[in-house]
Amino acid sequence: MKRHFALALLACAALSPAAFAADEAALEKGLTDALRYDRAKGERVAPSGPALQAYIQAGYLDLKPSVRADYTDYRVLKKPAPFMGQSLVLVEEEYMTQYIGCCVDEGVSAVVRVSGSTAAMEAFAKANACRFEPKYDPAEALTANRLGIGLPPGRYAKLSCHENDANP
Repeated sequence: MKRHFALALLACAALSPAAFAADEAALEKGLTDALRYDRAKGERVAPSGPALQAYIQAGYLDLKPSVRADYTDYRVLKKPAPFMGQSLVLVEEEYMTQYIGCCVDEGVSAVVRVSGSTAAMEAFAKANACRFEPKYDPAEALTANRLGIGLPPGRYAKLSCHENDANP
């Protein structure tokens, strides 16, 4: 009986807001490391695959991308996740699996729904060889390109950390 009670307490602790916040912080750190640039090595600090797998395992992303077009996987989050003080709503990952023509620009972009200052994202972009778009228009970028996905109306920003952002 005491053992069942202890297991129930452990289960409740695992589902507590503090545990949930710790998981979200770990997810954010993983994605941030995949975007972070090591100037000495000339590469991103961590690969994007493990970071995205963590979001998949936590139930924020589906295993399959929402859309794959050219070299890019577009992944719409099933529920917003905190990211640099904003709500992460879309992750774009560009990579080559098979040559289909010119110019893969490997890297990851994070699209957020803006709810306050984007100063942290702007500073991160400058420090990590990324490009920051403070007024990203998902309707223009996603709908106009006939990707079949869209985001609800709102104010969005995009942090792009690709090879060409580091080596223009």
